[in-house]
Amino acid sequence: MSTAPFKSSAGRTLVYDSYDQLVRQWQVEQQSLFIDTSCGRTHVIVSGDRGNPPLVLFHGVGDNSALMWIYNMKELTRHFLVIAVDTLGGPGKSEPNARYTRQFSQSEWLEQLLSQLRIELGLTGLYNIAGVSNGAYLACRSAVLFPDKVERVVCMAGGLTWSMLRMMRTFLPEALFPSEKNTARLLAKLCAPDTQALTGNPELMAHWHCLLKYFDNRLMMAHKNTKLTADEIRVLQPKALFLIGRHDRLSNYPQAIRVLDNSDANYRIIDDAGHAINHEQPERVHEEIIHFLAKKGS
Repeated sequence: MSTAPFKSSAGRTLVYDSYDQLVRQWQVEQQSLFIDTSCGRTHVIVSGDRGNPPLVLFHGVGDNSALMWIYNMKELTRHFLVIAVDTLGGPGKSEPNARYTRQFSQSEWLEQLLSQLRIELGLTGLYNIAGVSNGAYLACRSAVLFPDKVERVVCMAGGLTWSMLRMMRTFLPEALFPSEKNTARLLAKLCAPDTQALTGNPELMAHWHCLLKYFDNRLMMAHKNTKLTADEIRVLQPKALFLIGRHDRLSNYPQAIRVLDNSDANYRIIDDAGHAINHEQPERVHEEIIHFLAKKGS
């Protein structure tokens, strides 16, 4: 199996051009870096004052940093040194190598990434981490794997349990037939009713369409997400805040909320938001992130 994230070189060019257009909408100064790991080069975008506490951001499975943080970077960089990661194997600018499809270990990648970032950026102290959807899982996994490196995590549109059936019901059939019309239909499924947060931005819509059309999502199968154990949840519990959209088909359903309640998890249900919570309610999300991460040591 090829390690190229995109189905063609022409598709890669279209995605990269569109990616750069979205990053320009961030309206912040940024630095693009590649972090070498054993399974490839991980692309990150760094923005904010180097004297601010570091905040690592992880996006979801079928998107990338440019799309995910378009409405968040300007505010978050006022408070943090933000490090937006393009997941290795995802549809961003990270570059898997030949070892990726044979020997990729998610925990090894996370450990190498966080260690190399510390060296590259001259970081001291602990990381804060935030993520959306699959990025929420990566944030949780980082916190339990490296409790001595991670202070707090904010998990958006993701909880302590996952339903593949719900994911398939949400993404299919539109993801299989990536026309512009189906892209709009899929994004409507991911949002609260009547929102224009995604469909109202033409460049964002065009980028989503490119990703659905050209990204080879089989590469993300190398990431083996596993259920957190009871012991791991106990490590995570005092460090984590979960933000769930009231209309989130993938994260807000009785079993998922019951698991959060039974784990004594700290969570908020955010009105007028679906799975695209940080796009739909950016001001509320910023408020929750900044307030929670300011509670150091409490």
